[in-house]
Formats: sequence, C-alpha cells, structure tokens
Amino acid sequence: MNETTTSPALPDHLSIDPRSPHHVAAVFERDIGIRLNDKERLDVAEYCISEGWIKVPAGKTLDRKGHPLLIKLKGKVEAFYK
Repeated sequence: MNETTTSPALPDHLSIDPRSPHHVAAVFERDIGIRLNDKERLDVAEYCISEGWIKVPAGKTLDRKGHPLLIKLKGKVEAFYK
C-alpha cells in the first residue's frame, strides 16, 4: 500500500503527443492534473508553466493528417500529480 517509488518531477513544458520533443513517457505512468486559472482542465494536450499557456482540442475539428486542431489558452498554469 505504500508508494516507495518517487515520481519524476513534472517538466515545465509537456505534451501528450509521442511525436513531440516535449513528450516524457515516464511522467505519464501516474495521472496528471492541470489547472488553468484555478480551474481543473481534463482536456489538455500540451502545457507550458513558465509561458502560462495550455493547448486544448478545438472541438472535433481535425487537420488534414487526422490530428485534432489545438487552440492555445493563456493564464496561470499549475501541474500536479493526482
């Protein structure tokens, strides 16, 4: 029941897309939570804490390669392990 393994520190810039240079697979072994302006977001695809933005899918819109189009939302970003 005790968790003796320590989770890696959350990076400043993280993406869920494995093709991105900002993807760190070891971080995704645990659930991650993201807050934007003190509200928890469940649809975050990428974030940057130092620059204060997150990227979320723009509805069901896809680009020509079949990946969701992302929009950037700015504000106070906090990342944490659940």
